[in-house]
Amino acid sequence: MQFRTNPFPGMNPWLEKSWRDVHARLTTYSCDAIQEQLPEDLQARVEEYLSVDEMDEDEVRGRNIAPEVSIVDRSNILGDGDSSGSMFVSEEPIRVLRVRPPQKLRCIRILDSSSGRKVVTAIEFLSLSNKATSAGRRQYLAKQELLEAGVNLVEIDLLRAGGWVMATPQDLYPESLRHPYRVSVVRAENLMEAELYSASFSRPLPTIRIPLRPTDADVLLSLQPLVNQAYERGRYGNEIDYSQAPDPPLTEAEQTWVEAYLQKMGGHHG
Repeated sequence: MQFRTNPFPGMNPWLEKSWRDVHARLTTYSCDAIQEQLPEDLQARVEEYLSVDEMDEDEVRGRNIAPEVSIVDRSNILGDGDSSGSMFVSEEPIRVLRVRPPQKLRCIRILDSSSGRKVVTAIEFLSLSNKATSAGRRQYLAKQELLEAGVNLVEIDLLRAGGWVMATPQDLYPESLRHPYRVSVVRAENLMEAELYSASFSRPLPTIRIPLRPTDADVLLSLQPLVNQAYERGRYGNEIDYSQAPDPPLTEAEQTWVEAYLQKMGGHHG
């Protein structure tokens, strides 16, 4: 069963497996959509930073998150074999990467050219590098200090895996809005409150109100068209096998809903 367009009304959970590409697309598409709505003296920019991906002692000991191992030098792995056709292993060492190299991530910053390019609003599409390890979580949480500097913070978490890193503590987050995805807006002028949006694969993703300066009207960021655009331009309809469960797996209730929905869409599709 294949779908050239995103078959889900909301987020497609199969896209999480290809998040590096999807993340880059969503960041770029969002920046373009926001730019069109900004006052002339504000500019939206995509910025890059290197993620921290080291495991701490507990993670290494428990192997909760295994580092990727990549072969660096394959030339000495196997010999040419002997006359009997058997292969032999060279005595030379084989060099591999034992830790992940830093990953380059992207975020959006809205800058005020009338105030020396001061950052007005920060927009983050979260990645596993922000959520999956203690070091990554610490690095991301440090970025939330922008709020204390008078910067609005928009957090968009379309990944079910990883720990909680939203600016609003998990125990203060309404249960109905914690799963499966999360969207939050914290305005620098009112740090006591957060504006939370429902985000799922069973209904369209929200249109977010992006705050700017106190004297500016909010601009709107509609997430659903951006996810659909990433699916289509990334040609994920040619790649995704919907007969295989997404990674990470869904809950039992979610899986039941997804299977029934895809069967219905497959009938309409075919």
